[in-house]
Amino acid sequence: MSGLARGTYLAVGLDSGNGRGYPGEFGPLGATPDPDGTAMSPYARFLALPVLLLSLYAPAVTAQAPPAERPRARDVGVVIGTLSTGPLNAITDVAGVRVGHTTVVEGDLVRTGVTAILPHGGNVFRERVPAAIYTANGFGKLLGVTQVDELGELETPILLTCTLCVWRAADAMVEWLLALSDMEGVGSINPVVGETNDGGLNDIRSRPIRPEHVVAALESATSGPVTEGSVGAGTATRAFGFKGGIGTSSRLTSESDDAYTVGVLVQSNFGGSLTISGVPVGRELQRRAEERAQRTIPKPSPDGSIMMVVATDAPISDRNLRRLALRAVTGLARTGTSMSNGSGDYVIAFSTAESMRRPVVAGAEAVPEVSNSGMGGLFRAVAEATEEAVINSLFKATPVTSASGAVEALPIEETLEILRSYRALD
Repeated sequence: MSGLARGTYLAVGLDSGNGRGYPGEFGPLGATPDPDGTAMSPYARFLALPVLLLSLYAPAVTAQAPPAERPRARDVGVVIGTLSTGPLNAITDVAGVRVGHTTVVEGDLVRTGVTAILPHGGNVFRERVPAAIYTANGFGKLLGVTQVDELGELETPILLTCTLCVWRAADAMVEWLLALSDMEGVGSINPVVGETNDGGLNDIRSRPIRPEHVVAALESATSGPVTEGSVGAGTATRAFGFKGGIGTSSRLTSESDDAYTVGVLVQSNFGGSLTISGVPVGRELQRRAEERAQRTIPKPSPDGSIMMVVATDAPISDRNLRRLALRAVTGLARTGTSMSNGSGDYVIAFSTAESMRRPVVAGAEAVPEVSNSGMGGLFRAVAEATEEAVINSLFKATPVTSASGAVEALPIEETLEILRSYRALD
């Protein structure tokens, strides 16, 4: 990550299949338009003007050569659970969901970013979606919790970023929303912004997220494959002592044509002892490292946090969405997390079903929804998808170095060797 000049960032939306995003349209700094050529909002153009002027005087920017492509878990035979995945094995398998990233790299100190998750292609404030938040351990700075708990709905996209950038990200998203054409007269917005602390590799005290970073993530968000690993809000996170980051996965509740889809996206930045398909990979890697070094090696810190975002097309209310969110923690637990005192572990779950949307009008009618007894397949799906999303965040993450330190990626070949020895590969 040190190969980008100071003052550069990349806005990443649709993964082209090579694991990389596409650079901002304005060169050193700038928002990336949707691949379909959709024009930027007036607010984005306003933000871009000083950026363009600054870029005229900035040193030439040379992007770092992309690292060798790292596989997702399933690419190398690591199959989690028994349910089928969606076509992309990503949260964007849930129709309408879009994801965008901005990766911010400045000099030798700043390594961070923003990830945006949009529930549908319209204005979420005007067409709200049922939602719930489950707190597994509340040592975190998640914004927007109380109103979601009270009303059971999302009225903004979801942003993920670093701990001390939460309030700046929220302010930028509110400005972006207020500038939309149908937001005249709006005087109250509940931005939902989650975080994990990437201060080990990032100059977090400088609070480097700026409005143009947030706008770039929101306006570059697309459906399609999701870029994973050391990108966006996962740029400088770590998990189980290795490089963590963004990971995603999906599941179908059955093989029938009327199956529901559950998709999960995680920002992994937590501790514990890595477990994959029930195999104690972290313990085995520790043992092997100690044998090579002929000494005891300190174990990774148990501290850290994780944000989990769950989307489904099943027509379920906020009450059952909370039950669904709770089951995501089942999948997290299978990966070996320690969920320590200092860990902020949150799940934000929402339904994209059009029949469940809540327009800002009086007299909305009640609609049919999945019954309590019909939730079993969804519970199983979210646990499997969460578990695999965490593993994908590790498999896809690349090493990151900054002035504050360095963190290596999970050694995939050695991990696969351990899994083979336990006969845990397909």
